[in-house]
Amino acid sequence: MPLRSEVNFFARFRDLAAHPVAGIHDRQWKPTVTTIALRLLAKQFGNTTAVDHVNLEIPPGCLFFLLGPSGCGKTTLLRMIAGFVKPTSGTIHFNDTNMTHAPANRRACGMVFQSYALWPHMTVRQNVAFGLDMQKTPPGEKRRRVGEALDRVQMTALAERKINQLSGGQQQRVALARALVIRPSVLLLDEPLSNLDARLRLDMRQTIRRICHDAGITSIYVTHDQKEAISMADQVAIMRGGRIEQVGTPRKLYTQPRDRFVAEFLGDTNLISATVLRQDAKNLLLQCKAGVLQARGGTDQDTASGKVTCSVRPECIRIRPGHDTRTDGAANGFEARVRGTVYLGDLAEHTVETVGGMVLKSYEVNPHLALEADQPVTVAFDPEDLVILSD
Repeated sequence: MPLRSEVNFFARFRDLAAHPVAGIHDRQWKPTVTTIALRLLAKQFGNTTAVDHVNLEIPPGCLFFLLGPSGCGKTTLLRMIAGFVKPTSGTIHFNDTNMTHAPANRRACGMVFQSYALWPHMTVRQNVAFGLDMQKTPPGEKRRRVGEALDRVQMTALAERKINQLSGGQQQRVALARALVIRPSVLLLDEPLSNLDARLRLDMRQTIRRICHDAGITSIYVTHDQKEAISMADQVAIMRGGRIEQVGTPRKLYTQPRDRFVAEFLGDTNLISATVLRQDAKNLLLQCKAGVLQARGGTDQDTASGKVTCSVRPECIRIRPGHDTRTDGAANGFEARVRGTVYLGDLAEHTVETVGGMVLKSYEVNPHLALEADQPVTVAFDPEDLVILSD
């Protein structure tokens, strides 16, 4: 028997599946090109603001991630898009249609729940067909489309197995096939890999990305796993306290974080306090503990106060034994001493302290340096890798 919490999931999926999608019996079916627009969308639970006036536009066919720490509002936002939670204020549009108050079964959304919510007494094939049964799809059409969905997730050979005979990754693929078989215009995924072990999560990332792109459906994926988002997403919105901190491609968010929260949330970084010395259209010169820093290009951040915080990723910092900044050829080169090294196989984490007392972390990929504590070294990084953050 399913758990009580799972029964709620089954009921929600039944409601999503029960209303036929336009063109559902078209053998040449292609997903509806859907742009999702959220305008000043907010949700309050009593005195708690879960989602705080979010403005967001998700392009058609995009694999879009909502990323943030637990309690930041990302799941509440997803459930408002699905129609499971009513907004306190604001609007939700699918293309030009206002869906803010439309019931879940009128939104043509497919949902993959965190628990998968599969029927344990049914076979794989029966689970995938569940939504089509709710739509009263003709038997021949149902058989063909279930076969296509199982083939898409590479589960055809296991179609007659019961759910408790499957691994976690196989169950996840069944849940994905069940969401896709009803031919939704929007696919919603609520932390679908969180119940899998670390190795299986790695294997499933590109599987889900491939399936979503092959289907061509606008997809919204909720996670708190930074590497999951960076490795899979077309675009990412980083959330904190119910608000959107920054939106962009994974590469842009990682290399050009807007503020300290985004820089630290997406991975290790070195934060450097500095004072602006001179700025023009091409360069920004700053004074820090170690000496003069140079950043390339102008900055969108406010430097009028003269005080700024900079970010440079550990993998951007190069280390060379000995003190010789003159021959390094980099604008940001400093003398330092080794504090310690941690060897991790594929990389080594070096911690150094520069003249002036600035502590930096550096990652050496495929490490060969044999550094010892208190050994003199030169550290350097390119001006392009120094990012000025907002407060």
